[in-house]
Amino acid sequence: MRPELIRATDLLRRNTPEAVEEAIGLLQNTVYSFSMKVCGHPEDAEDTMQEVLSRSIGHLAKIQTPQQMAVWLYTVTRNRCWRMRRKPAHTPANVLSLDELMPDDAELGRMLQDAAKGPEGELLAAEQHHLLHQAILRIAAPLRIVLVLHDMEELTTEQVAQILSLKQGTVRIRLHRARLSVRKEMNQLLRGTPEHPENAKRLMKMPKGATANGAQRPSECRDLFANLSEYLDGRVEPLTCERMREHIEACPSCVAFLRELRTAIDRCRSLEIPCDPAVAPRLRSILTREYLRMLVLPVAK
Repeated sequence: MRPELIRATDLLRRNTPEAVEEAIGLLQNTVYSFSMKVCGHPEDAEDTMQEVLSRSIGHLAKIQTPQQMAVWLYTVTRNRCWRMRRKPAHTPANVLSLDELMPDDAELGRMLQDAAKGPEGELLAAEQHHLLHQAILRIAAPLRIVLVLHDMEELTTEQVAQILSLKQGTVRIRLHRARLSVRKEMNQLLRGTPEHPENAKRLMKMPKGATANGAQRPSECRDLFANLSEYLDGRVEPLTCERMREHIEACPSCVAFLRELRTAIDRCRSLEIPCDPAVAPRLRSILTREYLRMLVLPVAK
């Protein structure tokens, strides 16, 4: 869970003007950043931030724990953002299968060559930030929302399932495909080679287990590929984990791919999109006053 939500919940319990104003500022950034990651439009994110928090003043005082704050705030924000969102450009109509997300031999060869230093090392931090945001907006919406909630907003699988009304198993499946999709999109953007529509159609017609060049990946690699997120998140049984580790250590291609996937996940976890400082202060002041009046507490001048 984001430390901002833990601190905001604690600040609201103090019921002082200074603490309430700081808490609302933290919630503003959380709602705005989440909306931008999901929808990508600053105007929509600002409208969502204003409406969600303006309508939430009466509910904030009832929240007792950070967990309650997280589930409630993301549920309300997600519903509001989804109602008004404009579809990001390049969003795919279909969710790719695991086989379609597997790299072909050419890409694996490139990964092995780049093992010492990835292409993102040549980019400035601002460029990486922009490309990552674009990659996230390119993946299918059902996958994107799970990725944002789990890896970027730091919620647990159980919390994501509760917010989205999904089974936890479904959340894990979508999370893995989302991570694979972001890695694929980021890789293409870094290299300036966005996938051509005809290539996507060809991939969808490939036989199960085949890669883009028609080769069959070893069954051990395919089994590992399907469970990489569970392995990375420490959610596999010790014996299975040991077998996966043994295969990875003996397979240079899997080592290279695992490195790229882990890098993609780490990038997602570090992405922040703060609210425009020119927009937030006035709304924060209004919301603080409304909250304090609701509690019948002195309003700071």
